[in-house]
Amino acid sequence: MAPTQTQKAYIVGVGQTAFEKPRNRVDYPELAVEAATKALLDAGVTYDDIEQAFAGYVYGDSTCGQRALYALGMTKIPIINVNNNCSTGSSALWLARQAVEYGISDCVMALGFEKMAPGSLSTIFDDRDAPLSKTVGLMNDMEKFSSGPFAAQIFGNGGQEYCERYGASWDDIAKIAAKSHTHSVNNPYAQFHQAKSVDEVLKDKKVTSYLTRAMCCPTSDGAACAIVCSEAFLRAHKLENQAIEIVSQAMTTDSPRLFNDRSSIELAGADMTRVAAKEAFDKAGITPDDVQVVELHDCFAANELMTYDALGLCSPGKAHELVRKGDNTYGGKWVVNASGGLLAKGHPLGATGLGMTFYLVNQLRGWAGAMQDPRCVPGQLEKEGKTAYALAHNLGLGGSCVVSILRRPNFYTAEQTPDGRDRLGYNHAAECRPVSTADVDKVKSKKAFSKWAEANL
Repeated sequence: MAPTQTQKAYIVGVGQTAFEKPRNRVDYPELAVEAATKALLDAGVTYDDIEQAFAGYVYGDSTCGQRALYALGMTKIPIINVNNNCSTGSSALWLARQAVEYGISDCVMALGFEKMAPGSLSTIFDDRDAPLSKTVGLMNDMEKFSSGPFAAQIFGNGGQEYCERYGASWDDIAKIAAKSHTHSVNNPYAQFHQAKSVDEVLKDKKVTSYLTRAMCCPTSDGAACAIVCSEAFLRAHKLENQAIEIVSQAMTTDSPRLFNDRSSIELAGADMTRVAAKEAFDKAGITPDDVQVVELHDCFAANELMTYDALGLCSPGKAHELVRKGDNTYGGKWVVNASGGLLAKGHPLGATGLGMTFYLVNQLRGWAGAMQDPRCVPGQLEKEGKTAYALAHNLGLGGSCVVSILRRPNFYTAEQTPDGRDRLGYNHAAECRPVSTADVDKVKSKKAFSKWAEANL
């Protein structure tokens, strides 16, 4: 039996680095410290206020979280390292939220970072069974292997099955990719900033039998961070003007449908998303119609099509109709992946879910600049007696899916100052700048700090 929830959890600080092509330019501790410093400055707290930290990454040795965070202080807090494939960042947020909700801590850090190798993902260990070996076995049994990277084949096969089963087309999937690349032009943190037409997406280099390069996310280096706290903490620190409530979260792993259905759609993790979405919406007491902005896991454009269906944004089998109506972009029912999504903003695995959180928190604050959905500006929906909601969907094969629903709390006071923009000296939601030594000095521990660790970051 789950313990009784004792308090609500709020995000009061977010920070992110630019997501960029892996080229060994910056190591993971520097990425982590930049994202954490921005989040702490945004929240107006120091590392001494952090009672626990959950550090997410996929590629790295054990205790990389400690290696990165010791640069901000050696305060002896629990630092727990998280690895849940592509859903790692949201898994760290899930743990931070639980720690606050159940009264274990009042202020917790969720941090995600990744330093990746160039090129497609590959298996690191060749002396033990791979986590996706059963998926590989079923694909082989279904005669679904073709050319191209393994992950791209999984999602490309799922997209093709969706087209064959429901009447969608690869033009619909290309429209999704073109939409996301066009959105990314306004994102200063994105790896790519070049708008693409549907024709350009379709004519790009083939990666698999079905997917072109413009339909596939790149590997990326990057980091993102969120500070999660209780209502008592945020009120004590006068953060009512920027706190965003985590209304609900659901985390699921695979159901028997993964293998029993013998379906390429199911091999792409669709049922994890269905179950997580239903649980998250039920907990929040809302429906997809109440949501305005969505950041979802479009590792491949075909997965975005399938995810519309699995999240319940459309009737089963009707995802392509949503695309054709333009209900996935500005002026439509939802703005999906205003950031450019994984396709264009990049996909540093451990940071991805917290990057989604960064964008959605700033949408609900009304700070998102050129990416802003005008409906989410504080005061707009309130005129109609409504509340602005945002949804994040983060998927990892193997498998794990996290769906998070966020909203502005009823005590939100947008006019109150100062806020995070004053503390950073600019609007970090709409402008990407590096952090300085002076920035780190403002947030690092004043009680337990090693000068040697700082000098040897």
